[in-house]
Amino acid sequence: MKRILLLGAGAQGSTVAKRMNEEKNVSEIICADYDEKSVQELEKSLSKARALKLDATKVKNIVEAAQGVDLIVNALPIKFGFKVLDAALEAKTHYQDFAAADDGVTEWVSGIKEMLTTRSDQFAAIGKSALISTGSAPGLANVIARHSVEPLDSCDAIKIFVYEGVLAKRFLPFWWSPEVAYADMNDNAYIYEDGKILETKSFSRPVWIKFKGFNEEIRMVEHAHDEPVTMGLMADKYLKGVKHVWFKYGGYGIEFAEPLYRMGLLSDKAIEVNGMKIIPRDVALKLTPPAPKYESEIKEILDEGLESDTGAFIVRVEGVKDGKKIQIDNYVNAPGCVEAFEKSGLTGETYLTGQCGSLFTKMFVNDKIYQTGLFPPEVLDAGQRKYYLDAAAELNITVDQHIG
Repeated sequence: MKRILLLGAGAQGSTVAKRMNEEKNVSEIICADYDEKSVQELEKSLSKARALKLDATKVKNIVEAAQGVDLIVNALPIKFGFKVLDAALEAKTHYQDFAAADDGVTEWVSGIKEMLTTRSDQFAAIGKSALISTGSAPGLANVIARHSVEPLDSCDAIKIFVYEGVLAKRFLPFWWSPEVAYADMNDNAYIYEDGKILETKSFSRPVWIKFKGFNEEIRMVEHAHDEPVTMGLMADKYLKGVKHVWFKYGGYGIEFAEPLYRMGLLSDKAIEVNGMKIIPRDVALKLTPPAPKYESEIKEILDEGLESDTGAFIVRVEGVKDGKKIQIDNYVNAPGCVEAFEKSGLTGETYLTGQCGSLFTKMFVNDKIYQTGLFPPEVLDAGQRKYYLDAAAELNITVDQHIG
């Protein structure tokens, strides 16, 4: 029987808790967050959950909470990542997160390289696994990419396109954390080109994509994401020498945030206004409503009605098979916002990302993760990928493949 320390009781973390409460191999889920209300709600509603108020800014606090657990699931903002990694090593336990860590000091790509070398060796030395970047994108996207690349003789490109078209009648720009959204959208993005990881500007290099089922092409732009970095670093060993990896994002959140970015309102650098120092992003966050978190909040928004409830998610793989060029489009199907709420009391965004993350946790608690060290999902082998995709299908998260 497995004991889990779940750090962060937000949308993603609470979804993992709910799914793990159903797993027969789980005996206890320690739900830890600085927000007492969040963890107490989980403790009340889940038989295996135990609430713990925790200050995760101190490694020793995490280590104390992790005594005797088998796995730490890190659903906190990425700035906590290295602290939680250090705590997992000290507590000698397995580790999982939703996105690669960032300590705010080390350059991000250098930080991921350090994780995949030094930290990986440290986890391997204690016989433990640290699986990073395990939501939908990154996470599911990485599994699909490796699965599609595997039959090819060589891979030229992996291009990931995510469009979010859910629009409420009330002012609600994001269905995920505005704090994370603004930070990601202000940061430079990355692409992998001809063996090199290169920086690009957020909202740059637009492309217009015609998604299946849409009448019009959708504008997709650069957005900071893990996949070009981890896939680039894993290109030769796991991805048939892929030469180009992109992540492009589009939708109402992008349309809303791009003018703010152009104005400098997403910056975290202080400016002077009427003799006072202010941080522009703080102003934007103060005026941006948080993403709905509790079931009653979501219901209220859906009862008002949605202007739009659409989305699209493609993992496109381009390569060569038997001397012929081939393009494989993998369309991810998942419940929309209304259907997701009817099924589980979650938004569509939370359903896809949280459920996909929980399936990696399911693999841990059912002893399906055997590799030691630190690694992203594209490292998982054929049997592990099949287990994951089969489990996803049981949650109505499926993949339609079109080969051309």
